Amino acid sequence: MHQIAAFYKFHPVDAESFRATVIEHGQEFGIDGVVLVAPEGLNGTISGQDGAVHRFLDWVRTQPGFEDLEAKFATTDEQPFRRLSVRLKEEIVAMGVEGADPNAQVGTYVEPKDWDALIEDPEVLVIDCRNSYEFDVGTFKNAIDPKTESFREFPDYAKELDPKEHPKVAMFCTGGIRCEKATGLMMDLGFEEVYHLKGGILKYLEERGAGDHLWEGDCFVFDRRVAVDPHLNKADWDMCWACRMPLSDEDKTHPDFEEGVSCARCADKWTEEEKAAKRERHERLSG
Repeated sequence: MHQIAAFYKFHPVDAESFRATVIEHGQEFGIDGVVLVAPEGLNGTISGQDGAVHRFLDWVRTQPGFEDLEAKFATTDEQPFRRLSVRLKEEIVAMGVEGADPNAQVGTYVEPKDWDALIEDPEVLVIDCRNSYEFDVGTFKNAIDPKTESFREFPDYAKELDPKEHPKVAMFCTGGIRCEKATGLMMDLGFEEVYHLKGGILKYLEERGAGDHLWEGDCFVFDRRVAVDPHLNKADWDMCWACRMPLSDEDKTHPDFEEGVSCARCADKWTEEEKAAKRERHERLSG
């Protein structure tokens, strides 16, 4: 059984030095996954066995400024990552707005137990801060899809909204990190009451389970599970390994779907030569 933890923390670090230390301790504790390190902090999803994940997180909490690091947990029978990758980035979540600093300004956190009551209020505009392909897998009742393909497109969407028309806004994302920057942006744009789901969808499902709540569908995750159900178990979704988009069983019946080569979303993006190369690679890996 593999334990999975998703976590982030905004706190200034010497990114290059911190990255080297994360690699050293990640290898020491035997974890796999993806960890992003930037001058503004740390963001990652990791997996391991026999307490490795908790030992790594306990080490992170010994670092100055990371004592209160929180994480969302799940388990899976399958290995969700092939190896440990620790990447140096300019931002641990890239919104592309200069000066955006969650340590200086952020919206009001809402605990998972209080979230449903908030988003049932007809005066509250509920915004899914994720991308459309994530929204399509599952979202909250009454949520709006900003129709973005990357988080860098979110600021343009937000600027089109009228703060006078929507003084109350509730926002959510997978683990909470995108909302840290998005809520600050909304406040800068003049929205009076800006709320966000503490810990994101994953914490909500961890605490609420599959009971009577307003989550609908599954939750896309950025590892080989592709998506998890409300119990945080691997859901019945696959991934197009050409464009990395989630695929339902219905998607795989589309004429443009070819395993390892293309799907309906990306088939027209590849030349025949590129498809042939992908086909050859898939056959080699499958064989």
